[in-house]
Amino acid sequence: MDKLQRVSVALGEGILSSWGRELIHDIKELETLPVSDQESIAHVWSLFSAAPAKHRKLILQGIMSQCCFPQLSFVSATVRDLIRIDFLTALPPEVSFKILCYLDTTSLCKAAQVSRRWRALADDDVVWHRMCEQHIHRKCKKCGWGLPLLDRKRLRESKREIELRATTWDIGGAPLSLPTPGLTNRQSTPPESSTSAKRKPEPADEETVVKRHCSSLVADSEKDEDFFKTRYRPWKEVYKDRFKIGTNWKYGRCSIKTFKGHTNGVICLQFEDNILATGSYDATIKIWDTETGEELRTLRGHESGIRCLQFDDTKLISGSMDRSLKVWNWRTGECISTYTGHRGGVIGLHFDSTILASASVDKTVKIWNFEDKSTCLLRGHTDWVNAVRVDTPSRTVFSASDDCTVRLWDLETKTCIRTFHGHVGQVQQVLPLPREFEFEDHDAECENDNVSTTSGDGESASLQATLGLDLKTHFQCSPFGPSFDNGRPTPPRYIVTSALDSTIRLWETTTGRCLRTLFGHLEGVWALAADTLRIVSGAEDRMVKIWDPRTGKCERTFTGHSGPVTCIGLGDSRFATGSEDCEVRMYSFQD
Repeated sequence: MDKLQRVSVALGEGILSSWGRELIHDIKELETLPVSDQESIAHVWSLFSAAPAKHRKLILQGIMSQCCFPQLSFVSATVRDLIRIDFLTALPPEVSFKILCYLDTTSLCKAAQVSRRWRALADDDVVWHRMCEQHIHRKCKKCGWGLPLLDRKRLRESKREIELRATTWDIGGAPLSLPTPGLTNRQSTPPESSTSAKRKPEPADEETVVKRHCSSLVADSEKDEDFFKTRYRPWKEVYKDRFKIGTNWKYGRCSIKTFKGHTNGVICLQFEDNILATGSYDATIKIWDTETGEELRTLRGHESGIRCLQFDDTKLISGSMDRSLKVWNWRTGECISTYTGHRGGVIGLHFDSTILASASVDKTVKIWNFEDKSTCLLRGHTDWVNAVRVDTPSRTVFSASDDCTVRLWDLETKTCIRTFHGHVGQVQQVLPLPREFEFEDHDAECENDNVSTTSGDGESASLQATLGLDLKTHFQCSPFGPSFDNGRPTPPRYIVTSALDSTIRLWETTTGRCLRTLFGHLEGVWALAADTLRIVSGAEDRMVKIWDPRTGKCERTFTGHSGPVTCIGLGDSRFATGSEDCEVRMYSFQD
């Protein structure tokens, strides 16, 4: 080994750092040669190591010019291995992360199998956080893949967990014995026995007790620090959960749960977490546990069929053909209040914050403001109003009607600021898409020859185009009118509608253009739900269809109902459908 060390010194540190590990067996072979040969070879190596770059090239050229073909083949094979550079390891970590962020999921997982160093880089939170940003709750522009959000329930669970920890923490700084879900329970110190309590500690015992008490305080402080330490899930695990569900959506892998209990057709529904609410023509509202399928309670009070409902954590509001709206405590089944004001049945409602909008057979939309106790009527439709949607940030309301139009209303001026024409059948649903939804202009279909949009003053957008008028100039820089000029938030850019003409349409609200028409249902489309990734529709043809809103492609069709599909609820990992066959079917893609 002494000879090997002498050769190492002759080669120099630079050579050993790059070649030493790969050529260590060749150096060991050098020890088997005579001493004179070892010294000659070591001398040549040391001369080459000390030579400048220009001289090294000359030495190499001279050596290779004297090599035979087997020796040149050996050089070629050796060089091929030596010039393989681990560029990720050589580069600074932030540059390596930047490179890895350009990979797709499959390539990133393959990169993690190259080496331990590559695995550490490829599994880093920086890379997977970027991957989540590109794909979760949106379609990636590079690969076209989108993943569900899935955060709401976990956020609520975390909030409840923190609140429970806060309530189980006493003034002295120690947690009470009440167990905290999701955290390791601490054992409370057992009470002292009566004899030990009465016994007075001796001086030596007092010192021991003080020392023990101090050490216990240190230990408790360390435990407390761990107790309150934030626990983060690796972003790779977050992506993995969503990727599994996204794949199930793509290939239609799901479990189906059926809820039976209504004696007439189910017309409306909504689900949140493990609670499902359904309304029926049998004049009842049923609350279900989606995990067990159990019917929790039935709300009775309406005199006619329930056409619409919506609930949150504290209340449920329902609309009925008996012309009334009722507010319920759905947890107890108590009817808190009843509102009347429409001259016909209430067939659509939507509330957000302090604003409730209701749609009626009487051709009007009624706005109920619970903050200042005011109401107002929006008139303009010439037939039944089937659906309404409130957009609180812009203080606007969308409405869909049997007069084949969709209207956009300004709650500040109480006027219609946009009318969308294009459907040739009664419009049953209108849904503003989330503001995160993105649509490329080049994906739009050129089919607007027979579609017109009317502004609040009744002037047709197509007429304005014919006269060469610019909408922005006409509306003083805002396409929605002068009331939106002073920095007021504008309505959602995209809406989706369905009608009894068997079509679904995607609209741009700023221009009024119909960007895409979805064909596929054989009969009228009654039900509609949508998010940033997909549109789900239900129709008279008893089918449920999943659509890609950007391409207009029908990705999957579900059958199973024996009657028309009248209502749909959509979540990140599941959707529910209600039908005139009195059943509700929930499709879960999480299993």
